Amino acid sequence: MAVLLRTTTCATAATAGSSSTLLATTFRRGRRLLPARASPPRRAFTARASAEPLEVCAKVSITVPDRLGDCPFTQRVLLTIEEKNLPYELKLVDLANKPDWLFTINPEGKVPIVKLEDKWVADSDVITQVLEEKYPQPSLATPPEKASIGSKIFSTFIGFLKSKDTNDGTEQTLLSELTSFDSYLKDNGPFINGGTISAADLSLAPKLYHMEIALGHYKNWSVPDALAHVKTYMETIFSMDSFVNTRGLPEDVIAGWRSKVIG
Repeated sequence: MAVLLRTTTCATAATAGSSSTLLATTFRRGRRLLPARASPPRRAFTARASAEPLEVCAKVSITVPDRLGDCPFTQRVLLTIEEKNLPYELKLVDLANKPDWLFTINPEGKVPIVKLEDKWVADSDVITQVLEEKYPQPSLATPPEKASIGSKIFSTFIGFLKSKDTNDGTEQTLLSELTSFDSYLKDNGPFINGGTISAADLSLAPKLYHMEIALGHYKNWSVPDALAHVKTYMETIFSMDSFVNTRGLPEDVIAGWRSKVIG
């Protein structure tokens, strides 16, 4: 059985009447078949190769030109699109030099933004909900009682990352949240909704990626081996083709957190 993986072709997008490139790069996502390899369970789906590509505005890398940036909220949206097998055009925006048109389609000047039925939709929570409603198959819905599983890990990771006092308890707070998540996975895993990937995993996984990269770099810290279910969960999701396609570069993650750690 083959694994579907999108391929990427690149074209530079410029905007008339401007001295700067507003959309740094546009990527059109297609598909090709690769040899089979170990992969998490995937749902059956109806191919949508002929569907009109979604337009997705995302942060450009701050370390490597014309590469996707490190935003975990954007990655959540892209993971949702990829898992639903939807074609899309990825338009990378320099957030250090925000173009005027960005404020036209989103007054807050933030990404991700996705164009759905001629309407620009902002905020990853809203975008993923609309995608689930508009493209219900394959379903990524998470039961309400499971939707908040692991939701405190990201904030406790940030607290520990920014801490300059080794005795302030922030590390232990993070470990407590990870231990709770490990126990949950042991009894209910391998994913948050059991045997299949759901929206909750696609929200949490990019944040765990940031945790792994940033804490490894700035604190020389990693998830303890004792939390075997968490480590397996991370390794499994991080190896998914859709995750590899949409993640930011490690050096971009590190650079993105630098001001919060050093400043």
